[in-house]
Amino acid sequence: MRRTPRDWLADISLFLCAAGFSVLTFDSVVPEGLSPAVLFVDQLTGALACAALFLRRRWPVQLTVVLLVAGTMSHFVTGAVLVALFTVATCRPPRTTAWVAVLAFAPFPVFLAQGPELDRPATASAITYFALVAATIGWGLYVRSRRELVRSLRERAERAGEEARRQAREDIAREMHDVLAHRLSLLSVHAGALEFNPGAPEAEVRRAAGVIRDSAHQALEDMREIIGVLRGDSDGGRPQPVLADLERLADESRAAGARVTLHQRVARPEDAPALTGRTAYRIAQEGLTNARKHAPDAEVTLTVSGAPDDGLTVEVRNVAASAPPAVPDDGAAVPGGGQGLIGLAERTRLVGGELEHGRTGADFRLRAWLPWRA
Repeated sequence: MRRTPRDWLADISLFLCAAGFSVLTFDSVVPEGLSPAVLFVDQLTGALACAALFLRRRWPVQLTVVLLVAGTMSHFVTGAVLVALFTVATCRPPRTTAWVAVLAFAPFPVFLAQGPELDRPATASAITYFALVAATIGWGLYVRSRRELVRSLRERAERAGEEARRQAREDIAREMHDVLAHRLSLLSVHAGALEFNPGAPEAEVRRAAGVIRDSAHQALEDMREIIGVLRGDSDGGRPQPVLADLERLADESRAAGARVTLHQRVARPEDAPALTGRTAYRIAQEGLTNARKHAPDAEVTLTVSGAPDDGLTVEVRNVAASAPPAVPDDGAAVPGGGQGLIGLAERTRLVGGELEHGRTGADFRLRAWLPWRA
């Protein structure tokens, strides 16, 4: 792996530190009486050890072992040994670091067995050396653990960001389905009726055309609002639906020709929390849309009941379709792959509620319970 300029800067800095350590400790670690030739070999060994630090990234363990062995014969290798030990502690697994530490402290029992005298300079130098070795390994382990912590936090942040983006995509898809499916199903039903019955009375044709126009207009407004939210240039748009808007929702379905009976059994629907009311509205909207697509001639009963602390119950019930709709499906109808119910289940779960749907005898029932805290 090629070194970056930052890597070269770090390697050169550590080389200078190791060399400087050897120079600064010259008087305290080199015994008196060494011949010039022995001293030269000792200094040359120290210089080669410092130069070998440029290999620490490729062979950190091997280099450290060689330097530890050389340190038993040379007084100028200590600085390079400390740098190599730090590299192993930061870049290799803890087990490898432990084995290298055992090798580094191998002379310590021998040193203690000799019964060193504390007032001797050599004893002080040896104790200082082992203390530096222990401190260097401990510092390296700390740096390693900190790097791993930073790496894990970065990965966690990336996962959280990806999860947030995924959740945002799901929210957008769910909102677009909930908002547009109702409008488009109205448009599809009436357009199909006009195509199926071209000789309908003029008043009925005019009414169907009006519903188509209004549904298309509302769908465009809803789409414009969603796009505005995605672009971030929306100031909130139109007010979000609440529980009190269920009567208007039922009227829209009746105007489209559906037979809808609303049983509003909540004393003060305007007191329902905004999130609970909006979720109840979307559930009722999806139930009416599904009934209109799959059983257009069936009567639909929409029942809403509940109170603070008891929760809110929304139920949409209609006779399950046993025959194809009166308007033939030639592929132009709004497709339904069950995504609406999947979105409702997710929306209900997010507010802490429960959703169930399926046949109950001859009827199809969509029922949800939502929490309503006082």
